[in-house]
This record gives sequence, C-alpha cells and structure tokens, in this order.
Amino acid sequence: MNPKRSTARRLLAYALVYKYRILGAMIVLCCAVGAELGGPYIIKTIIDKHLSVRTDDMAPVLTLLALYIGLLILAGFSNFTQSYILQSTALRIIKNMRMDIMRHIQRIPLRYFDNTPVGQVVSRVANDTEAIRDLFMSFMATFVVSLIQLAGIFVALFILDARLALYTLVLPPLFALIMYVHLKYSQKYITIMRARLSDMNAMINESIAVMPIIQAFRREKVTLAEFTQLNEDRYVNQVKQFRVFSLSSRNIVGTIGGLVTAFVIYYFGRASIENAAITFGVFYAFIDYLGRVFNPIIGIFDQLTNAQRAFVSADKVFAIMDMEGKDVEDADQATRPEGAVKFENVTFAYNGEDNVLKGITFEASKGETVALVGHTGSGKSSIINLLLGFYEPGEGKITIDGTDISSLSKQALRKHMGIVLQDPYLFAGDIKFNVSLYNEDISLDRVKKALADVGAASFVEQLPKGYDEQVVERGSTLSSGQRQLISFARALAFDPSILILDEATASIDSETEGLIQRALKVVSEGRTTLVIAHRLSTIRDANQILVLHRGEIVERGTHDQLMALEGRYYKMYQLQKGEKASVSA
Repeated sequence: MNPKRSTARRLLAYALVYKYRILGAMIVLCCAVGAELGGPYIIKTIIDKHLSVRTDDMAPVLTLLALYIGLLILAGFSNFTQSYILQSTALRIIKNMRMDIMRHIQRIPLRYFDNTPVGQVVSRVANDTEAIRDLFMSFMATFVVSLIQLAGIFVALFILDARLALYTLVLPPLFALIMYVHLKYSQKYITIMRARLSDMNAMINESIAVMPIIQAFRREKVTLAEFTQLNEDRYVNQVKQFRVFSLSSRNIVGTIGGLVTAFVIYYFGRASIENAAITFGVFYAFIDYLGRVFNPIIGIFDQLTNAQRAFVSADKVFAIMDMEGKDVEDADQATRPEGAVKFENVTFAYNGEDNVLKGITFEASKGETVALVGHTGSGKSSIINLLLGFYEPGEGKITIDGTDISSLSKQALRKHMGIVLQDPYLFAGDIKFNVSLYNEDISLDRVKKALADVGAASFVEQLPKGYDEQVVERGSTLSSGQRQLISFARALAFDPSILILDEATASIDSETEGLIQRALKVVSEGRTTLVIAHRLSTIRDANQILVLHRGEIVERGTHDQLMALEGRYYKMYQLQKGEKASVSA
C-alpha cells in the first residue's frame, strides 16, 4: 500500500469526525464565492445597459449598486463564518490526534523507550502535531476555498463568453505541472528538515539532562559543535527548499498571469474596438474574473510547503500509533494479593538472542525479604523489570499467589506494588503531591504517616512551607538523601503488598541509611520485599540472599549461611568491608 495514500486516508478519517461542520463551512463558502463573483457581473450590467445609454432614471443603477454592496457584505460575513468553522474544526482535530498519540504512548512497551531518545518522542507529540495542525487550518481551508473559487470563476467566464473562456483552459494543466515539479523537488528537503528538527530536540533534551556531566568533563565545545552541525544541515536544506518555492510559486504564477492578461487585453480588446465583437462591459468583467484566477493558485502554492511538512510529520506520528501496545485497563477492582512471588526457570533476553537471565528459580513468601546481589550486568534489574511486567520472559513462568502474571493486566499487576529506584524522581509540585500523586485514597494524614515512617517528617516540617513546599522537576532543590526518603514515603503511602527497592540506598549517606534501615523493619512487616543492593551491609537481615553472576543464581541463603560458604558473596562482603575500613582509617 502506498504509505502516502495511507497517511492521507487516516488524516481524512480524523476530518470526517467533524464532517457536518466541514459540510456547513463548504455551504457558507459557496455563498461567499457566489457573492464575490456576482459583483463583476452587476458592474457589467450597469455598464452595458445603463451607462452606455443616456437616461435620467437612476433608480435601476442605484438598485444594482445596493445589490452590489449587499453582496460585498454577504461575502465578508460568509468568509468570516467559513474561516472560523474550518479553523476551529482543525483545532479540534489536532486536539483529538494529540490525545490519541499521548494515550497510545502509555500503551507502548517499555522496550521502545529504551531505544528511543526522549526528545524524539517529545517532537512527535509537540512539533509534528503542530505541523499537521497547519495542514487542517491553513492548507485545507486555502485548498478548498481556492478550488471552489476557481470553479466559480471558470463558470462565470463561460457564461460571459465561451470563446474567450476556451483560451483560459490552458492555465489549469500548466499550473498542475508546475505544482508537480515543486512537490517532487521540495519533498526530500522537507523530510531532511523534519528529521534534523527531531534530532536537535533529542540532543537538547539530553544536553539539559546531563549538563553537570558536560560541564564537569569540559564537553561544552564538542556538544555545541554537534548541535551546530545538525542546525547547519537543517538550514542548508531549508534554503534549498525555499529556493524551489521561490522559483515555482508567486514568481512564475505572477509572470504567467501578467502575460495571459496582457494577451487578452491586446488581442480581444483590439477586436472588440474594431469589430464590436464583444461589449465593453463583457470585456471588463472578463478581465476582472481572469485576474481573480491567479490569487487562488498563489494561495495553493503558498500552502504546499505546509502540506508537505504535515504529511512528513503525519508519517512519523502514525508510525508511533501503529506500534503494538496494550490497553490501559481499569484496576480498581483488582484484589490485593498476599504477595507470594515465584520465579520458575525464567530465561530472558532484551534483544531476543543474548540471554541476560538463565533459568532463574526462586520463591519469596509473604512477608519475606529477598535480596538480589551481584556485579553490574549480572541480571538483578532484569528480574525486577520482569516482575513489574515491563518485559515478558522468553521462557519460564512468574507467579504471584500462584497466578501467572502474564494473565493479569499490567495495571492490576502493579496496583499493589511499590518501587523505589536508585535515582529517585520527584515531579514539579509540592511534597504532599509527590507522595500521594493525587490519589484520592491517600489523605494528608496518610502522607504524613508515610513520611514519618521513613524518617523524612523531621526535615519536611522544617521547610518554609512544610508539606506544601514546592520542588522543581526532579527535586533538584533537595539533597539526594531527602529525595530518596520522599520516594520511599511515596511507595509506602500506596500500601503495597510487594515492595521493590532497586538499589534504593545507593545514594544515601550513612545517617540517612540508618533512618531507612529502622524504617524498613517496620514497613516491610507483612509485605514481600525484593531488594537490589550494592551495600551488602543493608541486607544482613534479609530472609534470603540471591547471588547472581552472568544471569544465573550461583549462591543463595541467609547472610550467615553465605558467609560460612566463603564463596562469591563472602568475597564481595569482605571487599566492601575492607574498603570501608580503609576509608575509615
């Protein structure tokens, strides 16, 4: 299937949602065009029937002039009405499209975001939908208006003089050929321009996110050079596109229009004077209508660039919307699980080939704490990602209370899970919002209790506005330890039956670590807790410790059992203990 045709069909489907509004605008537009085209015919009638014959009776002339003024007023009102209807309809169409893509992004598997820069996704939702808006608001209105105007003008020309009108039929094929050449040569430039804009957005987003790293390693000039190259490439292609536009739009249309008008005036004007072949009124009206032919053509040319940009953007938007996703289901009726987690011979690969997990089997009963330890890349986070349903295992089965999680909706699966990441994320808003996330079931008292349980209430209450203290995006106004404590409180406020701590104590100082250790003993009561830890001192009380190496569980047991075994865990613990002793000394 032709992708362009598919894109056009899908854009048309969005427009047909408001087909009655568009149809109403077309009817009003026809009224406007009829009123505009009736003016020259009235002037022609005045010239031929009244001004050419001497008479003192001015009543017919005044009547025609009043009719002419009335047509002008009707045309103005009709043009305003059709423009308002079309443009407001275009805004509604784009609002629906933007909501559709945002809704679909929530359904796309996490794997897509692992391989796609954030800036590109932002560009699809923000920039590309705005480009499509220009198609509906500008091109659609201009194109439809121009076609109706052209049709009306040619009808009027044939009514005036069919012989004269036949000569003007050469214009539509000529302009169609010019438009084809214009579209052919400017398409590739517009495609490159949109791609570079997306790349620039992705780079800007990445640069802002890692600005401390860029400045710390003195990469400002290199980053600027990379951005300059993208910007320069977009500029060069934009200049080329404008060159094509300048050569094939107003200049060539204006030139052809001037030549055709001059020929008609010279040839038929002389004939009308010498042979009285046509009346002066007909000749005036014909020149007036002929001059109106070129304005709609110029309007279409002016909007061709917007149309091409919109189609390129629509291809990218629909490419995301065509990605397979899973519906966001209602999980309000999901029953709270006991929290018994079981992995049965689970194997998993991110790329479908190289397994990062191999035959993982373990069980965490209700209320138990299971710790996952191992060097970077051993598969700890992959186990958590599978449990949360971000990815599906290649082989094996994961169950909660004996129910295969693949049979549950993702929302029901995660409803009673709480997670704290190594890099805590705080949203722009106040502290109580960052704990409750606008969940109506979480009251302010519950927020305060969660903060108190993790030992965060003391520093929160010392802030100028307390629980109403505003934090900027990512919580950069707070220390890393304070952000982590709020992240802990967020997980606990939702009262999960399964609590996941993904290296949650890695960026916390020793004093804060002590607070969290005491809080965890309280909040993990009755909950299944899975802990990924680099600080082995934080998991000494775990019911079970799983030591992973290259995607396999090589050791398992309690802290004392693994220390007695003197294997990989023993060496890791001794290494950390030695490092701490060295730092202390």
